[in-house]
Amino acid sequence: MTSLRKLGSSDLEVFPLALGGNVFGWTADEATSFAVLDAYTAAGGNFVDTADAYSAWIEGNKGGESETIIGKWVKARGNRSDVVIATKVSQHPEYQGLSAANIKAAADASLRRLDTDYIDLYYTHFDKPEVPVEEIIGALDELVKAGKVRHIAASNISAERLQASLDFSDREGLARYVALQPHYNLVSRDTYEGPLQDLAARAGLAAVPYFALASGFLTGKYRPGTTVESARAQGAAKHLETERGQQVLTALDEIATAHEAPVPTVALAWLAAQPTVTAPIASARTVDQLPALLGVAELRLTDGELKQLTEASA
Repeated sequence: MTSLRKLGSSDLEVFPLALGGNVFGWTADEATSFAVLDAYTAAGGNFVDTADAYSAWIEGNKGGESETIIGKWVKARGNRSDVVIATKVSQHPEYQGLSAANIKAAADASLRRLDTDYIDLYYTHFDKPEVPVEEIIGALDELVKAGKVRHIAASNISAERLQASLDFSDREGLARYVALQPHYNLVSRDTYEGPLQDLAARAGLAAVPYFALASGFLTGKYRPGTTVESARAQGAAKHLETERGQQVLTALDEIATAHEAPVPTVALAWLAAQPTVTAPIASARTVDQLPALLGVAELRLTDGELKQLTEASA
């Protein structure tokens, strides 16, 4: 049984891989989503990440499709207390922004779709610098006091705004961010490493990186001269054109061979070993894609291998 990791300063304990819910109701229909969720939890997984906006970008969708599927699945399995559900606010077409009124209305809408009384981890999806941190934290604190949200977190936020938010929470004794969801992986290190990562370390925040596999590039299936049928192919393939991308693939191949492990497992293992990282997020649109993701819970890279990947991706 894989040991769970403590999420920052919270009382939440999570599996070292968060299952991304962005594909539910997009590239995975309801039946497939249920199968993926079943297989993930059967393997010991307990951390499901979604957002109220998933998947409003698909024609005919309104947003909230992913939450609705997760809600139906939890109800059908009767396992609400066993699953840590994270969702986000600010991007739903009907609930845009981070005004206090919107945060509260969006949370209620998420609770209805998830068919639950509480959200374990509630993120501000994209920071809105025009809204004072006092207003955002005040609204989130009210949700925590009302029992609708257990813990709060932030995604896509600057170090300055994050620091201001933490300072306000500490000063006023209000709910405080326990986690951070940055864009971070072997080929995209610049947005997180530096001031944001340093602040997360100082403040005891857990990092739960998204795009952990660079939209699929770090699965190793994108190679020069190959065509991949995927809704995210364009975003992934751009890394092939960079020296960094090619160096990373070479290092991943070498280490994967040494461990007899799939390439994505190695990429996730590097990320999971980085300072502050508690659980990378990766999504599977089929059950077959899950084992390579779940393997991160068991694979330990040597210091030499971690250094080799860090240097290849520099």
